[in-house]
Amino acid sequence: MAVKIQSIRGMHDILPEQSGLWQHFESVMRETIQSYGYLEIRMPIVESTDLFCRSIGEVTDIVEKEMYTFDDRNGDSLTLRPEGTASCVRAGIQHGLLHNQQQRLWYLGPMFRHERPQKGRYRQFHQIGVETFGIQGPDIDAELILMTARLWKKLGLENIRLELNTLGSNDARARYKDILVDYLKQNLDLLDEDSLRRLDTNPLRILDSKNPAMQEMIDTAPKLMDYLDQESLEHFEQLKSLLDNAGIKYTINPRLVRGLDYYCKTVFEWVTDQLGAQGTVCAGGRYDGLVEQLGGRATTAAGFAMGIERLLSLIEDQGFEHSRQLDIFLALQGESAQFQGLMLAEQLRNQLPDLKLMLNCGGGGFKSQIKKADKSGAQLALILGEDEIKNQSITIKHLRKQTDQQTVKLAELSSVLGEWLNS
Repeated sequence: MAVKIQSIRGMHDILPEQSGLWQHFESVMRETIQSYGYLEIRMPIVESTDLFCRSIGEVTDIVEKEMYTFDDRNGDSLTLRPEGTASCVRAGIQHGLLHNQQQRLWYLGPMFRHERPQKGRYRQFHQIGVETFGIQGPDIDAELILMTARLWKKLGLENIRLELNTLGSNDARARYKDILVDYLKQNLDLLDEDSLRRLDTNPLRILDSKNPAMQEMIDTAPKLMDYLDQESLEHFEQLKSLLDNAGIKYTINPRLVRGLDYYCKTVFEWVTDQLGAQGTVCAGGRYDGLVEQLGGRATTAAGFAMGIERLLSLIEDQGFEHSRQLDIFLALQGESAQFQGLMLAEQLRNQLPDLKLMLNCGGGGFKSQIKKADKSGAQLALILGEDEIKNQSITIKHLRKQTDQQTVKLAELSSVLGEWLNS
């Protein structure tokens, strides 16, 4: 007996009954992001491994533990993209989109990380990313945050709160890193194994540790805010003023450092308590040095990314009702009806472009077709048989409410259905 081949752990099929929610979510996202003037960019799923080593950082958990990396037949090291920002920057540099230009870009697609699968976190997961280039002031940081706030409102999401911090310039952060390392080395006996590993490579991530035994030591650590350069402080104060003026509530979280090396100045996360330990649904900030780091000319940049699976889980938990998938099922009785039904279905689709209509194919008796119509989720069944063809009419049967059947002339059908769709 052949062994059944199943999907890889942490990589899931999106089944037809789930796709309606995905389509609803993607439609709202696309409409909202593009209403701000952002243009879509689509990048390859596979990139050179060096792209992520140089951008994310070779000593980050993503590069060290989580990337799907392999050598192709030419001996080149390739990686399934673990995030989208680096790919977007690479594409911008390669195609001359960034130097002395302002760009507002967005993308959607699968990312890959070899993590322990849990609710809202999978090995193949989907992200929507928004990236801006060539805009220096805090107004673009504010626009990104306002855009996400608008998305939550359109999606009907509640209980999502904004956490905000600033990491300062790259130089200020480097000076602070030396001070933090000195402090941590004075408390080596309190550091867990993960923190000891990060001490000389990515010490800021230690501040984000959830180990209860380390919390008191972390709380008394030197604060990055005390070592910021004046420009970064002014940038942050202006951002807060813009958010205050827009009525956006936020909490300053000095331990918010983000897990990627390329962030500077503004960092933010939208978080919820409704998804267990994995509470971040959207995160972003500024990364002014990344374009130059990847071989382009110095360009300011900011953006965010959100995990679709986490947000969909949140939407479902808050009682989202799936939108209708199908309006009409066209049932056919007899050879003449089967011949004319195909033409009628195409005619209705031409006349009513928003109509969702399924034509019965493959024959079957009247009862079996009505069962199929009911199972399809359609609101109405149109019944076309020999008698209807003789009389140039069609029968309309309501499937979701107690309403008498009605018979209308074929010439009037498009008008009747148009009124029903708009009712």
